[in-house]
Amino acid sequence: MAALRTARSRPGHRPHRAALLLVAILATLGVLPGAAVAAPASGQQLNAADMTLLNGVRLAGLWEMPAGQMAAEKGQSAKVREIGAGIATEHQELDQLVVDAANKLRASIPSEPTDEQKGWLKEMQNASGARFDQIFVTRLRVAHGKIFPVIGAVRASTRDATVRKLCDDANRFVLHHMQMLESTNLVRWPELPPAALPAPGADGLLAAASANTGPNAGVSSTVVWLVFLAALGTGGVATYRLLRRS
Repeated sequence: MAALRTARSRPGHRPHRAALLLVAILATLGVLPGAAVAAPASGQQLNAADMTLLNGVRLAGLWEMPAGQMAAEKGQSAKVREIGAGIATEHQELDQLVVDAANKLRASIPSEPTDEQKGWLKEMQNASGARFDQIFVTRLRVAHGKIFPVIGAVRASTRDATVRKLCDDANRFVLHHMQMLESTNLVRWPELPPAALPAPGADGLLAAASANTGPNAGVSSTVVWLVFLAALGTGGVATYRLLRRS
């Protein structure tokens, strides 16, 4: 398999060109966990959770990079322009890390945006002024909130050292981006989607975590699916309501 190459940030390009030239993500995790499973160089098989992490981080950066560039160019407030530039730059660095990890593990990761993500970028292109600032902050804050718990779940259980390192890096970047977005004072806290936790019981998060503490324990794909799908559903509804009110 040919080695992957990272996407490049292109400062100075018009927003619509940046959105077309830079492949976007599945940052809302539109790729199903476990849909792609590859054999790493070590011969160990990556599991569904590992691939969810690789796919999510790669694709998160690839749509948020052009979104950040757009904000740097057309944000109404100086704060949004500064944050947009910072997010675009940091996602370029994170994109290189995930591409390097995927090449090392011989894993196939997405390289093209979903129609939904293209729609978000187009939505930003068509907005201006205060409405652009609100859409930018809302879309990116909800997206970061979706992948944040996935990073933690994978980091807690993965057997692969490369995936663990990527989790550490991704956690640092995602947390910083959430803090930057929150500093705009445009996050509507009461309307953010609730924490996506499975219900208590035999299939619950705590039970699954307890079951995965033994020496041969592996990550529970049920937990990843539950967190993943619940976040996707609640995040989509909350984002729609936030933007409709703006």
